[in-house]
Amino acid sequence: QVQLVESGGGLVPAGGSLRLSCAASGRTIITYAMGWFRQAPGKEREFVAAISWRGGTTYYADSVKGRFTISRDNAKNTVYLQMNSLKPEDTAVYYCAAAPLREPGPAQNEYGYWGQGTQVTVSS
Repeated sequence: QVQLVESGGGLVPAGGSLRLSCAASGRTIITYAMGWFRQAPGKEREFVAAISWRGGTTYYADSVKGRFTISRDNAKNTVYLQMNSLKPEDTAVYYCAAAPLREPGPAQNEYGYWGQGTQVTVSS
């Protein structure tokens, strides 16, 4: 069992940066692939980024590639999402998730553990 808690969201102007954190408790997240998803108002939840067990492989949605960076610190049981050059369309609730996979992937049904989300709002 893994419990996940996101933090670091907030209000930021377009072009700004935020770093989201996902703190895990329960068992270690070393053997889990970790992912970030987001859901904007009135839209379905979508994949953002994922990272493998050891952090050597990452996968990004085309919409955030080159702007967002996912990383993990297994010693701290924490996953991060560094978001740069933020756009208004990045506004959403961001969710951290864990999957019993070695390699990351975008399929939401592969992630069995989810946090409660943290709000990111990008203004003009």
